[in-house]
Amino acid sequence: MVPMDPQAVLEGRVPGRPTAGLIIALTVSTLCALGVLGLYGWFGGGMGFVAALLLAILPIPLLISLVLTLDRVEPEPPRTLALAFMWGAGVAVLGALVLNTAGLIYVTVPVFGEAEGHFVSATVGAPLIEETLKGAVLFLLLWLRRTEIDGFADGIIYAAMVGLGFAMMENVTYYMRAFDEGGADQLTAVFVLRGVIAPFSHPLFTSMLGLGVAWAATHRNGRVAAPLVGLIAAMALHALWNGATTFGLGGLAVVYAVDFVLVLVLIAIVFVERRGTLQRIGRYLPMYEPTGLVTPQDVRMLVRMSSRRAARRWAREVGGQGAARAMDDYQLAATELALVHKRAERGTADPVWLAERRDALLSLMAVARQAFLRAPKPLPEGPPWAPGGGPSGFRRSEEAPGDVPDVPGP
Repeated sequence: MVPMDPQAVLEGRVPGRPTAGLIIALTVSTLCALGVLGLYGWFGGGMGFVAALLLAILPIPLLISLVLTLDRVEPEPPRTLALAFMWGAGVAVLGALVLNTAGLIYVTVPVFGEAEGHFVSATVGAPLIEETLKGAVLFLLLWLRRTEIDGFADGIIYAAMVGLGFAMMENVTYYMRAFDEGGADQLTAVFVLRGVIAPFSHPLFTSMLGLGVAWAATHRNGRVAAPLVGLIAAMALHALWNGATTFGLGGLAVVYAVDFVLVLVLIAIVFVERRGTLQRIGRYLPMYEPTGLVTPQDVRMLVRMSSRRAARRWAREVGGQGAARAMDDYQLAATELALVHKRAERGTADPVWLAERRDALLSLMAVARQAFLRAPKPLPEGPPWAPGGGPSGFRRSEEAPGDVPDVPGP
Protein backbone atom coordinates (compact mmCIF):
# COMPACT_ATOMS: atom_id res chain seq x y z
CA MET A 1 0.00 0.00 0.00
CA VAL A 2 1.29 3.47 -0.92
CA PRO A 3 1.83 5.56 2.26
CA MET A 4 -0.57 8.46 2.67
CA ASP A 5 0.81 11.93 2.02
CA PRO A 6 -0.83 14.03 4.76
CA GLN A 7 0.20 17.34 3.19
CA ALA A 8 -1.32 16.35 -0.15
CA VAL A 9 -4.59 15.35 1.53
CA LEU A 10 -4.77 18.62 3.48
CA GLU A 11 -4.04 20.66 0.34
CA GLY A 12 -6.51 18.66 -1.74
CA ARG A 13 -3.98 17.79 -4.43
CA VAL A 14 -2.48 14.69 -6.02
CA PRO A 15 0.55 13.42 -4.06
CA GLY A 16 3.98 13.93 -5.56
CA ARG A 17 5.80 16.70 -7.31
CA PRO A 18 4.19 20.07 -8.13
CA THR A 19 2.07 20.26 -11.26
CA ALA A 20 3.60 21.44 -14.51
CA GLY A 21 1.48 24.59 -14.38
CA LEU A 22 2.78 25.53 -10.93
CA ILE A 23 6.39 24.86 -11.95
CA ILE A 24 6.00 26.97 -15.09
CA ALA A 25 4.34 29.83 -13.18
CA LEU A 26 7.04 29.83 -10.49
CA THR A 27 9.80 29.67 -13.11
CA VAL A 28 8.36 32.55 -15.13
CA SER A 29 7.81 34.64 -12.00
CA THR A 30 11.36 34.00 -10.78
CA LEU A 31 12.86 34.86 -14.17
CA CYS A 32 10.83 38.08 -14.26
CA ALA A 33 12.11 39.01 -10.78
CA LEU A 34 15.70 38.31 -11.81
CA GLY A 35 15.15 40.37 -14.96
CA VAL A 36 13.90 43.32 -12.92
CA LEU A 37 16.92 43.09 -10.61
CA GLY A 38 19.16 42.93 -13.66
CA LEU A 39 17.61 46.14 -14.98
CA TYR A 40 18.00 47.84 -11.60
CA GLY A 41 21.63 46.79 -11.41
CA TRP A 42 22.33 47.83 -15.01
CA PHE A 43 20.92 51.33 -14.65
CA GLY A 44 21.83 51.88 -10.99
CA GLY A 45 24.52 49.48 -9.95
CA GLY A 46 27.20 50.12 -7.36
CA MET A 47 26.80 50.35 -3.62
CA GLY A 48 23.42 52.03 -3.91
CA PHE A 49 21.93 48.98 -5.60
CA VAL A 50 23.50 46.54 -3.14
CA ALA A 51 22.38 48.54 -0.10
CA ALA A 52 18.87 48.99 -1.54
CA LEU A 53 18.48 45.29 -2.28
CA LEU A 54 19.64 44.25 1.18
CA LEU A 55 17.33 46.73 2.90
CA ALA A 56 14.38 45.67 0.73
CA ILE A 57 14.91 42.01 1.65
CA LEU A 58 15.74 42.61 5.33
CA PRO A 59 12.20 42.95 6.78
CA ILE A 60 10.57 40.39 4.46
CA PRO A 61 11.03 37.27 6.66
CA LEU A 62 9.48 39.08 9.63
CA LEU A 63 6.61 40.49 7.54
CA ILE A 64 5.84 37.08 6.03
CA SER A 65 5.89 35.56 9.52
CA LEU A 66 3.41 38.17 10.74
CA VAL A 67 1.08 37.46 7.81
CA LEU A 68 1.27 33.69 8.28
CA THR A 69 0.53 34.11 11.99
CA LEU A 70 -3.01 34.93 10.88
CA ASP A 71 -3.15 31.63 8.97
CA ARG A 72 -2.77 29.16 11.84
CA VAL A 73 -6.15 27.40 11.90
CA GLU A 74 -6.10 26.34 8.25
CA PRO A 75 -2.68 27.11 6.71
CA GLU A 76 -2.50 27.65 2.97
CA PRO A 77 -0.28 25.41 0.79
CA PRO A 78 3.34 26.63 0.90
CA ARG A 79 3.70 26.11 -2.86
CA THR A 80 0.76 28.39 -3.60
CA LEU A 81 1.97 31.00 -1.12
CA ALA A 82 5.38 30.95 -2.81
CA LEU A 83 3.72 31.45 -6.19
CA ALA A 84 1.73 34.42 -4.89
CA PHE A 85 4.85 36.07 -3.47
CA MET A 86 6.98 35.46 -6.56
CA TRP A 87 4.19 36.61 -8.87
CA GLY A 88 4.10 39.92 -7.02
CA ALA A 89 7.89 40.22 -7.07
CA GLY A 90 8.30 39.11 -10.68
CA VAL A 91 5.44 39.21 -13.16
CA ALA A 92 3.59 42.11 -11.53
CA VAL A 93 6.69 44.27 -11.05
CA LEU A 94 8.08 43.68 -14.54
CA GLY A 95 4.70 44.27 -16.16
CA ALA A 96 4.17 47.45 -14.13
CA LEU A 97 7.65 48.70 -14.98
CA VAL A 98 7.01 48.31 -18.70
CA LEU A 99 3.42 49.58 -18.77
CA ASN A 100 3.91 52.48 -16.34
CA THR A 101 6.93 53.70 -18.29
CA ALA A 102 5.14 53.36 -21.61
CA GLY A 103 2.06 55.15 -20.26
CA LEU A 104 4.16 57.98 -18.89
CA ILE A 105 6.11 58.48 -22.13
CA TYR A 106 3.35 57.99 -24.67
CA VAL A 107 0.14 59.01 -22.88
CA THR A 108 0.17 61.08 -19.70
CA VAL A 109 3.13 63.41 -20.35
CA PRO A 110 2.18 64.16 -24.00
CA VAL A 111 -1.46 64.80 -23.00
CA PHE A 112 -1.08 66.60 -19.65
CA GLY A 113 2.47 67.94 -19.71
CA GLU A 114 5.47 67.07 -17.59
CA ALA A 115 4.29 67.88 -14.05
CA GLU A 116 0.61 66.97 -14.42
CA GLY A 117 1.52 63.93 -16.50
CA HIS A 118 3.58 62.45 -13.68
CA PHE A 119 0.77 63.17 -11.20
CA VAL A 120 -1.87 61.51 -13.41
CA SER A 121 0.42 58.55 -13.98
CA ALA A 122 0.98 58.13 -10.23
CA THR A 123 -2.64 58.56 -9.13
CA VAL A 124 -4.48 56.94 -12.05
CA GLY A 125 -2.17 54.93 -14.28
CA ALA A 126 -0.08 53.18 -11.63
CA PRO A 127 -3.03 52.02 -9.47
CA LEU A 128 -4.90 50.69 -12.52
CA ILE A 129 -1.89 48.82 -13.88
CA GLU A 130 -0.31 47.59 -10.66
CA GLU A 131 -3.45 46.36 -8.92
CA THR A 132 -4.57 44.58 -12.08
CA LEU A 133 -1.21 42.85 -12.45
CA LYS A 134 -1.00 41.92 -8.77
CA GLY A 135 -4.57 40.73 -8.76
CA ALA A 136 -4.11 38.53 -11.84
CA VAL A 137 -2.73 35.68 -9.71
CA LEU A 138 -5.76 35.90 -7.40
CA PHE A 139 -8.07 35.61 -10.39
CA LEU A 140 -5.93 32.67 -11.55
CA LEU A 141 -6.41 30.94 -8.19
CA LEU A 142 -10.14 31.64 -8.31
CA TRP A 143 -10.32 30.07 -11.75
CA LEU A 144 -8.04 27.06 -11.26
CA ARG A 145 -7.88 26.46 -7.50
CA ARG A 146 -11.17 27.79 -6.19
CA THR A 147 -11.37 25.11 -3.49
CA GLU A 148 -8.16 26.38 -1.87
CA ILE A 149 -9.93 29.62 -0.94
CA ASP A 150 -12.18 28.76 2.00
CA GLY A 151 -12.92 32.25 3.29
CA PHE A 152 -11.90 35.86 3.65
CA ALA A 153 -8.77 34.98 5.62
CA ASP A 154 -7.43 32.97 2.68
CA GLY A 155 -8.08 35.84 0.27
CA ILE A 156 -6.29 38.25 2.61
CA ILE A 157 -3.31 35.91 3.06
CA TYR A 158 -2.78 35.38 -0.67
CA ALA A 159 -3.23 39.09 -1.40
CA ALA A 160 -0.76 39.99 1.34
CA MET A 161 1.85 37.63 -0.09
CA VAL A 162 1.45 39.17 -3.56
CA GLY A 163 1.70 42.65 -2.08
CA LEU A 164 4.80 41.84 -0.04
CA GLY A 165 6.58 40.51 -3.12
CA PHE A 166 5.65 43.59 -5.12
CA ALA A 167 6.59 46.00 -2.32
CA MET A 168 9.97 44.34 -1.83
CA MET A 169 10.97 44.88 -5.45
CA GLU A 170 9.47 48.37 -5.63
CA ASN A 171 11.34 49.40 -2.50
CA VAL A 172 14.63 48.66 -4.22
CA THR A 173 13.99 51.58 -6.59
CA TYR A 174 12.99 53.93 -3.77
CA TYR A 175 16.06 53.02 -1.72
CA MET A 176 18.38 53.40 -4.73
CA ARG A 177 16.96 56.84 -5.47
CA ALA A 178 17.29 57.89 -1.81
CA PHE A 179 20.92 56.75 -1.71
CA ASP A 180 21.76 58.58 -4.94
CA GLU A 181 20.08 61.82 -3.82
CA GLY A 182 21.01 62.01 -0.15
CA GLY A 183 23.38 59.22 0.76
CA ALA A 184 23.08 57.03 3.82
CA ASP A 185 21.00 59.52 5.84
CA GLN A 186 18.22 59.80 3.28
CA LEU A 187 18.36 56.06 2.61
CA THR A 188 17.82 55.40 6.32
CA ALA A 189 14.87 57.81 6.44
CA VAL A 190 13.15 56.22 3.43
CA PHE A 191 13.77 52.73 4.81
CA VAL A 192 12.14 53.67 8.12
CA LEU A 193 9.17 55.16 6.28
CA ARG A 194 8.58 52.34 3.80
CA GLY A 195 10.12 49.31 5.48
CA VAL A 196 9.21 49.94 9.12
CA ILE A 197 6.32 52.40 9.46
CA ALA A 198 4.26 51.43 6.42
CA PRO A 199 5.40 48.02 5.13
CA PHE A 200 1.88 46.75 4.50
CA SER A 201 0.62 49.35 2.03
CA HIS A 202 0.70 47.12 -1.06
CA PRO A 203 -0.64 44.08 0.86
CA LEU A 204 -3.45 46.28 2.16
CA PHE A 205 -4.41 47.52 -1.31
CA THR A 206 -4.50 44.06 -2.83
CA SER A 207 -6.37 42.64 0.18
CA MET A 208 -9.44 44.50 -1.04
CA LEU A 209 -9.41 42.27 -4.12
CA GLY A 210 -8.57 39.31 -1.89
CA LEU A 211 -11.86 39.87 -0.05
CA GLY A 212 -13.77 40.01 -3.33
CA VAL A 213 -12.14 36.85 -4.65
CA ALA A 214 -12.83 35.05 -1.37
CA TRP A 215 -16.50 36.02 -1.58
CA ALA A 216 -16.69 34.69 -5.15
CA ALA A 217 -15.06 31.41 -4.11
CA THR A 218 -17.38 30.77 -1.16
CA HIS A 219 -20.75 32.16 -2.26
CA ARG A 220 -23.16 31.39 -5.06
CA ASN A 221 -24.12 35.02 -5.67
CA GLY A 222 -21.89 37.95 -6.55
CA ARG A 223 -19.22 35.82 -8.20
CA VAL A 224 -18.51 38.49 -10.80
CA ALA A 225 -19.46 41.65 -8.93
CA ALA A 226 -17.49 40.92 -5.74
CA PRO A 227 -14.04 40.61 -7.37
CA LEU A 228 -14.69 43.69 -9.52
CA VAL A 229 -15.72 45.74 -6.50
CA GLY A 230 -12.63 44.50 -4.66
CA LEU A 231 -10.37 45.44 -7.57
CA ILE A 232 -11.88 48.94 -7.76
CA ALA A 233 -11.43 49.37 -4.00
CA ALA A 234 -7.78 48.28 -4.30
CA MET A 235 -7.19 50.82 -7.06
CA ALA A 236 -8.92 53.57 -5.09
CA LEU A 237 -6.81 52.97 -1.97
CA HIS A 238 -3.66 52.87 -4.07
CA ALA A 239 -4.58 56.11 -5.81
CA LEU A 240 -5.34 57.78 -2.47
CA TRP A 241 -1.94 56.72 -1.15
CA ASN A 242 -0.05 57.95 -4.22
CA GLY A 243 -1.88 61.25 -4.29
CA ALA A 244 -1.59 62.01 -0.57
CA THR A 245 1.76 63.75 -0.91
CA THR A 246 0.15 66.60 -2.85
CA PHE A 247 -1.82 67.53 0.27
CA GLY A 248 1.24 67.86 2.50
CA LEU A 249 1.70 66.37 5.93
CA GLY A 250 -2.03 66.60 6.67
CA GLY A 251 -2.87 64.46 3.66
CA LEU A 252 -0.24 61.91 4.60
CA ALA A 253 -1.57 61.76 8.16
CA VAL A 254 -5.12 61.12 6.94
CA VAL A 255 -4.01 58.37 4.57
CA TYR A 256 -1.86 56.69 7.21
CA ALA A 257 -4.80 56.81 9.64
CA VAL A 258 -7.21 55.31 7.08
CA ASP A 259 -4.79 52.54 6.19
CA PHE A 260 -4.11 51.78 9.87
CA VAL A 261 -7.84 51.44 10.54
CA LEU A 262 -8.26 49.18 7.50
CA VAL A 263 -5.42 46.94 8.67
CA LEU A 264 -7.19 46.57 12.02
CA VAL A 265 -10.45 45.78 10.20
CA LEU A 266 -8.75 43.06 8.13
CA ILE A 267 -7.22 41.53 11.27
CA ALA A 268 -10.65 41.59 12.91
CA ILE A 269 -12.16 39.83 9.86
CA VAL A 270 -9.55 37.08 10.15
CA PHE A 271 -10.24 36.54 13.86
CA VAL A 272 -14.03 36.58 13.42
CA GLU A 273 -13.76 34.05 10.61
CA ARG A 274 -11.40 31.90 12.70
CA ARG A 275 -13.98 31.85 15.46
CA GLY A 276 -16.65 30.84 12.94
CA THR A 277 -14.50 27.97 11.68
CA LEU A 278 -13.97 26.67 15.21
CA GLN A 279 -17.70 26.92 15.84
CA ARG A 280 -18.35 24.86 12.72
CA ILE A 281 -16.05 22.16 14.07
CA GLY A 282 -18.22 22.04 17.19
CA ARG A 283 -21.36 21.89 15.05
CA TYR A 284 -20.35 19.26 12.49
CA LEU A 285 -17.71 17.00 14.04
CA PRO A 286 -20.09 15.36 16.55
CA MET A 287 -21.84 13.60 13.65
CA TYR A 288 -18.63 11.62 13.16
CA GLU A 289 -18.57 10.18 16.68
CA PRO A 290 -19.89 6.81 15.37
CA THR A 291 -16.66 6.43 13.37
CA GLY A 292 -14.64 6.36 16.58
CA LEU A 293 -12.45 9.19 15.30
CA VAL A 294 -13.81 11.80 17.71
CA THR A 295 -15.54 11.98 21.06
CA PRO A 296 -17.24 14.97 22.70
CA GLN A 297 -13.99 15.58 24.60
CA ASP A 298 -11.98 15.55 21.37
CA VAL A 299 -14.37 18.03 19.80
CA ARG A 300 -13.96 20.36 22.76
CA MET A 301 -10.20 20.17 22.25
CA LEU A 302 -10.58 21.04 18.56
CA VAL A 303 -12.75 24.13 19.05
CA ARG A 304 -10.29 26.12 21.17
CA MET A 305 -6.91 27.39 20.01
CA SER A 306 -5.41 27.03 23.49
CA SER A 307 -6.62 23.42 23.74
CA ARG A 308 -5.20 22.60 20.31
CA ARG A 309 -1.81 23.98 21.35
CA ALA A 310 -1.93 22.02 24.60
CA ALA A 311 -2.80 18.84 22.67
CA ARG A 312 0.22 19.29 20.40
CA ARG A 313 2.48 19.83 23.40
CA TRP A 314 1.10 16.71 25.06
CA ALA A 315 1.59 14.71 21.87
CA ARG A 316 5.21 15.82 21.70
CA GLU A 317 5.76 14.77 25.32
CA VAL A 318 4.17 11.39 24.64
CA GLY A 319 5.81 10.44 21.36
CA GLY A 320 8.17 13.14 20.20
CA GLN A 321 8.01 14.98 16.90
CA GLY A 322 6.28 12.13 15.06
CA ALA A 323 3.34 12.17 17.48
CA ALA A 324 3.22 15.99 17.38
CA ARG A 325 3.02 15.90 13.57
CA ALA A 326 0.27 13.29 13.75
CA MET A 327 -1.71 15.48 16.17
CA ASP A 328 -1.21 18.47 13.88
CA ASP A 329 -2.47 16.43 10.90
CA TYR A 330 -5.49 15.30 12.91
CA GLN A 331 -6.39 18.85 13.92
CA LEU A 332 -5.93 20.28 10.43
CA ALA A 333 -7.95 17.47 8.84
CA ALA A 334 -10.77 18.12 11.32
CA THR A 335 -10.66 21.81 10.42
CA GLU A 336 -10.76 21.07 6.70
CA LEU A 337 -13.67 18.71 7.32
CA ALA A 338 -15.64 21.53 8.91
CA LEU A 339 -14.86 23.70 5.86
CA VAL A 340 -16.15 20.91 3.59
CA HIS A 341 -19.45 21.24 5.42
CA LYS A 342 -19.29 25.01 4.97
CA ARG A 343 -19.12 24.52 1.20
CA ALA A 344 -21.91 21.96 1.32
CA GLU A 345 -23.99 24.38 3.38
CA ARG A 346 -23.56 27.12 0.78
CA GLY A 347 -23.80 24.88 -2.27
CA THR A 348 -20.52 26.10 -3.78
CA ALA A 349 -18.91 22.78 -4.71
CA ASP A 350 -19.69 19.62 -6.65
CA PRO A 351 -21.32 16.92 -4.44
CA VAL A 352 -18.96 14.24 -5.77
CA TRP A 353 -15.95 16.38 -4.84
CA LEU A 354 -17.43 17.03 -1.41
CA ALA A 355 -17.85 13.30 -0.71
CA GLU A 356 -14.35 12.46 -1.94
CA ARG A 357 -12.84 15.29 0.05
CA ARG A 358 -14.69 14.23 3.20
CA ASP A 359 -13.56 10.61 2.87
CA ALA A 360 -9.93 11.61 2.30
CA LEU A 361 -9.95 13.83 5.40
CA LEU A 362 -11.55 11.13 7.55
CA SER A 363 -8.92 8.68 6.36
CA LEU A 364 -6.19 11.14 7.30
CA MET A 365 -7.72 11.59 10.75
CA ALA A 366 -7.71 7.81 11.20
CA VAL A 367 -4.11 7.44 10.01
CA ALA A 368 -2.94 10.36 12.15
CA ARG A 369 -4.64 8.99 15.25
CA GLN A 370 -3.22 5.51 14.73
CA ALA A 371 0.26 6.94 14.19
CA PHE A 372 -0.13 8.79 17.46
CA LEU A 373 -1.39 5.74 19.32
CA ARG A 374 1.62 3.73 18.18
CA ALA A 375 3.87 6.25 19.95
CA PRO A 376 5.75 4.95 23.00
CA LYS A 377 4.18 5.07 26.47
CA PRO A 378 1.24 7.45 26.69
CA LEU A 379 0.99 9.54 29.80
CA PRO A 380 -0.75 7.70 32.68
CA GLU A 381 -3.44 10.35 33.07
CA GLY A 382 -4.29 10.30 29.37
CA PRO A 383 -5.11 13.29 27.19
CA PRO A 384 -5.40 16.52 29.17
CA TRP A 385 -8.66 17.38 27.41
CA ALA A 386 -10.27 14.16 28.70
CA PRO A 387 -9.31 14.05 32.40
CA GLY A 388 -10.42 11.39 34.84
CA GLY A 389 -10.59 8.59 32.28
CA GLY A 390 -13.03 10.46 30.04
CA PRO A 391 -13.51 9.03 26.53
CA SER A 392 -11.12 10.16 23.83
CA GLY A 393 -10.01 8.72 20.53
CA PHE A 394 -6.46 9.24 21.77
CA ARG A 395 -6.93 7.05 24.84
CA ARG A 396 -7.90 3.80 23.10
CA SER A 397 -5.21 1.58 21.63
CA GLU A 398 -7.27 0.37 18.67
CA GLU A 399 -10.27 1.86 16.93
CA ALA A 400 -11.51 1.25 13.42
CA PRO A 401 -13.66 3.85 11.74
CA GLY A 402 -17.28 2.91 11.37
CA ASP A 403 -19.82 4.04 8.82
CA VAL A 404 -19.33 7.54 7.49
CA PRO A 405 -22.36 9.84 7.67
CA ASP A 406 -23.42 11.67 4.57
CA VAL A 407 -22.33 15.25 3.97
CA PRO A 408 -25.40 17.43 3.38
CA GLY A 409 -25.82 18.17 -0.30
CA PRO A 410 -26.00 21.62 -1.88
